Amino acid sequence: MSEKKLALVTGGSRGIGRAICVRLARMDCDIVFNYRSGSEAAEETKKLCEEKGARVLAVQADIASSAECDELIRQAAEFGGGRIDILVNNAGITKDGLLGRMKDEDLDAVLEVNLKGTFYMMRGVSKLMLRQKAGKIVNMSSVVGIMGNAGQVNYAASKAAVIGMTKSLARELATRKITVNAVAPGMIGTDMTGALSDAAKEKILEGIPFHAIGEPEDVANAVAFLAGEESGYITGQVICVDGGMAI
Repeated sequence: MSEKKLALVTGGSRGIGRAICVRLARMDCDIVFNYRSGSEAAEETKKLCEEKGARVLAVQADIASSAECDELIRQAAEFGGGRIDILVNNAGITKDGLLGRMKDEDLDAVLEVNLKGTFYMMRGVSKLMLRQKAGKIVNMSSVVGIMGNAGQVNYAASKAAVIGMTKSLARELATRKITVNAVAPGMIGTDMTGALSDAAKEKILEGIPFHAIGEPEDVANAVAFLAGEESGYITGQVICVDGGMAI
């Protein structure tokens, strides 16, 4: 059995999720991550983490499914010799549109992944952490869940709810010294932001005091802090990684 800590990251095949996996691998963690589709991207994440010395397990699973979350947790615990030391709930989707035109399925899809998926993973992993009497949970929220954003009522609702769940579970697990925190990214350079026009990017930058878009590694560094030993007395908090957007 490995003496390294085992980190389970949802949505780890690309973007912020990949950066988190690689950053935790640098912290001498073994990594389990899931992906819903895109096996080539998942293999790239696996390779990058292995280059940092980590054992890595990539699992195809849909976080919107309670049963698939349970199976992902089972495989992760088996890979970790019975332990899951760190859980990062990163998987998320968007289905943007103005409220008057938003379809029921656009609301349901976002809540199923962003809200229910986070709930399923926390429920399953927290049971294991309670038996271990140790663990770190980091949930991915968003500045949109704090500030709101036109065209993202469904997404904002899901990310605001993640903050509420984070604070509530932090209270439940505090007596066992298990920490539960959230990271709220702002505008981060990913495939999605890369597709924006120059005009759209400039408009976004006007609302960021740093006048710059962040990188996935900026978010990963905050996650690594909350997953590490230095944050042992921090729980129920939300760290904004947003260049000042939410000030």
